[in-house]
Amino acid sequence: MSDGAISQDEIDALLSGVSVDGLNSSGHVSGGPAVHIDVEALSKFAESVKDSLAEKLNGMTGVEFSAGTPVVEALDRDSLLSRLPEIVVTVINDYSAGMMGDHQYILAPEFAQKLVNLITKEENADFDDMALSCISDVVQNHSGSEILELDKTGKFPGLQCNPPEASNNPKAMIRVPENQFALITFPLTLDGQSYNLWECIGGEPAEQIGNAYGGGSDGLESIDSADLSMGGMGSGGMGMQSGMGSAPMGGMNQMGGMPQMGMQQPAMGMGQMGMGMGMPMGQMGGMPQMGMGMGQMGMGMGMGMPMGQNMGMNVPNVQNLQYPNLQGSNAMGEQGNISLIMDVQMEMTVELGRTKKQIKDILGMGEGTIIELDKLAGEPVDILVNHKPIAKGEVVVIDENFGVRVTEILSPLERVSDLH
Repeated sequence: MSDGAISQDEIDALLSGVSVDGLNSSGHVSGGPAVHIDVEALSKFAESVKDSLAEKLNGMTGVEFSAGTPVVEALDRDSLLSRLPEIVVTVINDYSAGMMGDHQYILAPEFAQKLVNLITKEENADFDDMALSCISDVVQNHSGSEILELDKTGKFPGLQCNPPEASNNPKAMIRVPENQFALITFPLTLDGQSYNLWECIGGEPAEQIGNAYGGGSDGLESIDSADLSMGGMGSGGMGMQSGMGSAPMGGMNQMGGMPQMGMQQPAMGMGQMGMGMGMPMGQMGGMPQMGMGMGQMGMGMGMGMPMGQNMGMNVPNVQNLQYPNLQGSNAMGEQGNISLIMDVQMEMTVELGRTKKQIKDILGMGEGTIIELDKLAGEPVDILVNHKPIAKGEVVVIDENFGVRVTEILSPLERVSDLH
């Protein structure tokens, strides 16, 4: 297995203060408002693809894996990291069309090594780039089965995922959404040995998948919305208080000893809203005042209801949710993570130049053959770390040894472009 060396783009992200797990490969920032993850609905989805996972593994490895009942949980970053081994193999496979969001798979080193050994037919295969490619193929086959299953719901037209990218990293460096997300654990058994394939689905796509399988909070939200819009209507009678006069509509004032006359119907309130028309009409030609009031309204009409009266109904106090500013805390957390990689060994090489030759030209090489490179005389050489360019320099001689003097450090933008 690898010693857990991290990739150049992760180092760049740490040094530039950008959260490695804050930005996924599809360009979407992790985090955002809380979502509803329906574990029961997602369990239906996981159950529908478990047998396909075992079949794909059996076909690729030539042995018989058996799949147990998947376990679905709603977790956050800390809860996930607490159960993972120190070094893990992750495969980024973000949703890129039909549905957008974080999507990745995680394997323990032992399971990843076992798969590579079975696929390559070697007893203890080297866990190199070729091995990571094998793990990516496993994930791509299973991800394809999941896409076919989700297509059956008709909720995700044109659903696609980015090509899987496997890497071998310390668990502290893996990209996990900051907020709540769904974790599906697929238990697999081979010759009495148990393994797990973990699938992490970001909060938003997890909510959409759950809704497609009959979950979600749509029904509850619609009831609450109706209750608010009607101001509690349904728990009591439905009526309108109307009359002539002030609230409660009192009737006509006395004129020359004429007694008061009033009409008052039972009040049927529809909540409070503080919005109404209760201004008495002015006297016209000596006519007494006639107050036609529309009192407080709770998303409805309650004519003549006195201000402040609630008719015994509970009106919710709705306020805007205030989200804390997480920008500063993320930066501080990532600054602390740099200490985790200080003692990691990395290979540094200096590249003088490159060229491409046909096989017949290479076979025809002998002593004295001159190979022309793609670099001009005096042009800076490339300095690479783990085969990724980070700087340029010039060749110097130190005592009797060659060395290189750094003349230019590539900008983060140039280094990212070189990665692609």
